[in-house]
Amino acid sequence: MQCSAILSPLSAADTAAVSARMKACRTLTAVKVCILAACVCARACACACACACTTSTQASVRTLKRDSLPVRARAGCPSAPYLHNPPHCMPSHPLNSPPPCVDAFLHSLAPPTNPPTTQTPYRASDGKFDLPAYDALLAHQVACGVEGVIVGGTTGEGQLMSWDEHVMLIAHTVTSFGDKLAVVGNTGSNSTREALHATEQGFAVGMHAALQINPYYGKSSQAGVLTHLTALLDEGPAIVYNVPGRTGQDISDEVVAALAAHPSFLGMKECTGNARIAAHGGRGTLCWSGNDDEAHDARHDAGAVGVISVTSNLLPGLMARLMATRDPELAASLQPLMAWLFCEPNPIPLNTALAMCGLVQPVFRLPYVPLDRATREAGVPLLRAVQQHIPGCKDIRVMEDDEFKLISRY
Repeated sequence: MQCSAILSPLSAADTAAVSARMKACRTLTAVKVCILAACVCARACACACACACTTSTQASVRTLKRDSLPVRARAGCPSAPYLHNPPHCMPSHPLNSPPPCVDAFLHSLAPPTNPPTTQTPYRASDGKFDLPAYDALLAHQVACGVEGVIVGGTTGEGQLMSWDEHVMLIAHTVTSFGDKLAVVGNTGSNSTREALHATEQGFAVGMHAALQINPYYGKSSQAGVLTHLTALLDEGPAIVYNVPGRTGQDISDEVVAALAAHPSFLGMKECTGNARIAAHGGRGTLCWSGNDDEAHDARHDAGAVGVISVTSNLLPGLMARLMATRDPELAASLQPLMAWLFCEPNPIPLNTALAMCGLVQPVFRLPYVPLDRATREAGVPLLRAVQQHIPGCKDIRVMEDDEFKLISRY
């Protein structure tokens, strides 16, 4: 599993603007949210028993059908009391009330300046979540100044998770790190109904914001994209993700301008380049770069508030430095490693690199497979050049092909 880190040192004005949006949209009806939270908690706890390697006993929790969960009213976002100290797996801090760093995430966000899209590690025994390894990766991010994380994004392989797994991981992240990081759950889908349901569950277990995407594969019109994303913004604070290389469709400037009027709209994760980021910024829209290799210039020249980063899974401290300080020499020195990390579709190279560094078990959920040996050999000197900046890395190995385990059923 991986997460995307959010790195984004915002100005005081930007921070105030984002914080105001967050406060305007935290919860709707406290009673309905409480009921939904209890239902989701039962699902998350049941999934956690199956997934967490530290859990030795099986919980007998009945899983409710998706349609049995209540749907919150969508007519605006009136404020409501927070839910304090909910039972069981619910977070101990107020529901949807971000920790102090979130107002700094919402100054910067990874939910902050350089939030990573966090990787999700798996156990070799059964391909389920390796939560101790996941926690160690996030602890390194916190120690190195990352302000937030994207849970279950592309890098974190949310596309290979069941929704039960997905919501459980969001709940676990909030419970374990929600007081230190802004937790942004990737609850988007190409089905509006599915995305609404997942987003409701994510907010019920305490995520601070959502990452939403336009419908992929079964594409809609731009009017449909606007309607889809508006319905999701009605659920609560969200960053909208524009990545035409994966969705097959660009979110037009006209749609972004319309979304910007919504009180839950936090900004864009923009992957179409720095010129587009600068244009959005000129119209008052906050942007996080979605391209690690362009992130330094996006931040310091194009007006991005930060980056939602893949590389931060390996180099959280250096990525945080790139966002905080103009350093073209450091940015240039990392280009070869970043090119290697994207030599195949993400998250294949990152998963391979984390295994080579001994930070996760060498387990791949299909259809992802590790980089071939020649490519791994090419990556070793690149990783060794920055090894002192890879938290927890004691050695870097090429590894043999037969050390990697490929799992098709989990």
